[in-house]
Amino acid sequence: MINVFIHPSAIVEEDVEIGSGTKIWHWVHVITGAKIGNDCVLGQNVFVGGKVILGNNVRVQNNVSIYDEVILEDDVFCGPSMVFTNVINPRSHVTRKDEYKKTIVRKGASIGANATIICGNEIGEYAFIGAGSVITKPVIPFSLVVGNPGKQIGWVSRAGHRLVFDEEGKAVCPETNDRYKLVGNTVKQISNS
Repeated sequence: MINVFIHPSAIVEEDVEIGSGTKIWHWVHVITGAKIGNDCVLGQNVFVGGKVILGNNVRVQNNVSIYDEVILEDDVFCGPSMVFTNVINPRSHVTRKDEYKKTIVRKGASIGANATIICGNEIGEYAFIGAGSVITKPVIPFSLVVGNPGKQIGWVSRAGHRLVFDEEGKAVCPETNDRYKLVGNTVKQISNS
C-alpha cells in the first residue's frame, strides 16, 4: 500500500487491496478480501464488505455501508448515509448468505444522500440518483432518477448538469460544452469540448 492514508481509528483487516492515494477516515471498517482502487476517499463510519470492489476515484461519504456483492466502478459518488442492500427478502431467522444479489454502479454515477439501492440492480454510467430516492429497478446511463420508488425525470451530462434536448435530440452541457444526442431512450455523448 503506497501513499495510502488510514486514520488510526479505522480497522483495515489483512488481505485487503488498497490503491495508491486512497484515504480511509475515522471509524471505517474494511473486511478481508475487499478491493479498493486508487485515489478513493472513504468518509467517517464507512463499512466495506469482503466481496466489494471499488474502482478508482470513488468517493464514499459518511455513514455508508457497502455490503458484499456491490461493485462501484471508477468515479462513483455515494452521498452521506445512502444505503446498499444485498438480500431481497431478509429475515433474521433465515440465513441467506448464498442468495446475495450483485449490485453494480457504473462509471461516473452519483447516488444522493439517504438514497436506497435495492440489491440486484445496475445503475448506468453517469446516472444521477436524487437524495432520498429508492431504486427498485435498473437505471439507464445518463438518467436523472428521483422519488420512491425512483422514477426517471430527465437526463444529465457527465458533469451532472440537467440536459435539455432540442427538437433534433441534441443537448449541450452548460459547464463543459460537451454535446449529447438522444436517440429513443439512449443518450450518447457526441463530442468533448
